[in-house]
Amino acid sequence: MRAEISAKNSSVSRASHEIPTVTLKELEADPHAVFRAYRKQFPVVLLQETGGYFVLRFSDVDCVSKDPRLHAVGTVFAETQGFNSGTIFDAFDYGMLTADGDAHRRRRAPFSRLFAARAINEMRPSIRRAAEDLIEEWYGIGEVNFFDEFAAKMPARVIADLLGLPREDIPEFTLLVYVVTKAFFLGLGPDEVVEVEKAGQRLREYVDKVLDERRRRPRGDFLSAFLAAATEAGEMSPAEMLYQIFALIVGGTDTTRVAIAIQVALLLQHREQWEQVCRDPDLLSGAVAEAMRFEPSVGGTARVTSEDVDVGGTVIPAGQLVMLSTMSATRDEMAYDRPDVFDIHRTNQPRLHPIFGYGAHRCIGEAIARAELEESLGAIAARIPQLNLDVPPKISGHFGIRRADVMRVSWKP
Repeated sequence: MRAEISAKNSSVSRASHEIPTVTLKELEADPHAVFRAYRKQFPVVLLQETGGYFVLRFSDVDCVSKDPRLHAVGTVFAETQGFNSGTIFDAFDYGMLTADGDAHRRRRAPFSRLFAARAINEMRPSIRRAAEDLIEEWYGIGEVNFFDEFAAKMPARVIADLLGLPREDIPEFTLLVYVVTKAFFLGLGPDEVVEVEKAGQRLREYVDKVLDERRRRPRGDFLSAFLAAATEAGEMSPAEMLYQIFALIVGGTDTTRVAIAIQVALLLQHREQWEQVCRDPDLLSGAVAEAMRFEPSVGGTARVTSEDVDVGGTVIPAGQLVMLSTMSATRDEMAYDRPDVFDIHRTNQPRLHPIFGYGAHRCIGEAIARAELEESLGAIAARIPQLNLDVPPKISGHFGIRRADVMRVSWKP
């Protein structure tokens, strides 16, 4: 499959000489600048190294995401990355987000009630306490690597508490998750493929052990409820059940840690808006939404064309990998006023935030992600309004889950 897709993309590149080609090096250096340079004139660009099209404009991303001629990627993306079998391949093969139709419906169904907004809102007090507890662990020191000691720990605690996982397991599964998410970094080398696969195998073994324990000794927690709902429906195989929880741990841990760091860093870099949030908790929701727009923690999602598809006057042939660029869409001049300005008072945010996807594949964890981001920010703003940003994080990546590094903050206790 990988060779087939590559061959198709090579022929398309030759035939579609009018479509700009971008490189991974250019995108890694400054993805916002690359997308901005092409977006007004070109609806799509081609990626040189791996093939595939980036859809750049908000209206096109919105339209294409709902087009029945574009399908979930199944195992195509995994194969283009070098995962032709094994745990990572199976994660795509059995996944919810990578499936369409009946497979997608039955894999998603057990989560619908468990992740309903009302159920998640009932968790907000416990999420807030988790954030406050983390702050108290290092508040008296007066400085901290915020990314490691808060942004990375907060979502891991929430997902552990949600699933009923022992908190002492957090260091183990988070380290594995941070390696597994490299599967979404375009252009992996052979050694990286091996590293990711090994981490995936260990994470799969961990999830398998936890699910086996819950089957033998159910509790009043999310995992027990999930297994009961899935077993009663009788529509999922044991492998499908395992990989839904596998994906939940991966998605619920890594995307939110990057988003937490981004939103706090952006606000501290715009001091007046930070102070406004500290004074008025009603601004939390708008601040979170604007941070997700300005620097999304997920750069984009992938689809595959089943037929030729016209995108803004450019025809993408059948059988092509298509990347719906959230990063580009949320900075589109035709969709947002002053898109390159960070403004928590923005009034033209779309009703459905693009970072969570569209239609049937809209993120099942949207409500809990928003709760984590808002309660985390609220706890920090209330407890440490005097917070200063000493070393801002470097945000990198242009597709899938993006990356952040050291972020140092300080304050006077």
